[in-house]
Amino acid sequence: MTPTLQYSTTPLPDFPLNLPPGSVSEHWTMPASHFKTFKEAVQASALMVSILFLIEVADLVLQHSRHTSLAGFGIVPRTVPGLVGIAFSPLLHASPGHLLANALPLFVLLILLFWDRHYYPIVTLASIWFFSGLGTWLIGRGSDGGRPVVHIGASSIIFGLVTYLIVAGCVMRSWRSAIVALFVLIGFGGIFYGVMPHAGPISWEGHLSGALAGVWAAKRNHE
Repeated sequence: MTPTLQYSTTPLPDFPLNLPPGSVSEHWTMPASHFKTFKEAVQASALMVSILFLIEVADLVLQHSRHTSLAGFGIVPRTVPGLVGIAFSPLLHASPGHLLANALPLFVLLILLFWDRHYYPIVTLASIWFFSGLGTWLIGRGSDGGRPVVHIGASSIIFGLVTYLIVAGCVMRSWRSAIVALFVLIGFGGIFYGVMPHAGPISWEGHLSGALAGVWAAKRNHE
């Protein structure tokens, strides 16, 4: 059964963001990954997903103790303070349920990415992270009923990894990448409905931006 993936949009909390956007190098290199075994890939993936849970716990503590939220560090489309969300939005979630919906698929896809150094895992993940966030900042809904909206959640990364692994399997011309692509298509292909424009709290803009970032990364790495 295809897992349900969510990338939520939530109203921006009533506090200003004064963090300056970071700079991003225009020149990418292609280092080989250090993750060469399945065990190491599982450990790397588990570490990254564990960080998401730690951040969610910290957010819940802030909500109960100080009545504030880390959600303000998400992407606020077409605003200068909202640029900081390109770095932080995949780490943040609207609720524990939102995080749980993303955790398992992200865990599986990261294992597949880190398991094969020919995917250039670090560069690929960084590319999907940045360009999915930038795309969301450019095309995302900026308001809901007159209220600013902030886009958060890791599903933009999930969509990017899905398209990357599928496209890479088509262009790398190896049996291993082709089998991975087929597995991902069968297991996660149903999520592509999420890139279609629709109303509601789900950020289809984040999904679409992530999917396009994954396609771009695959073609850039392997063509």
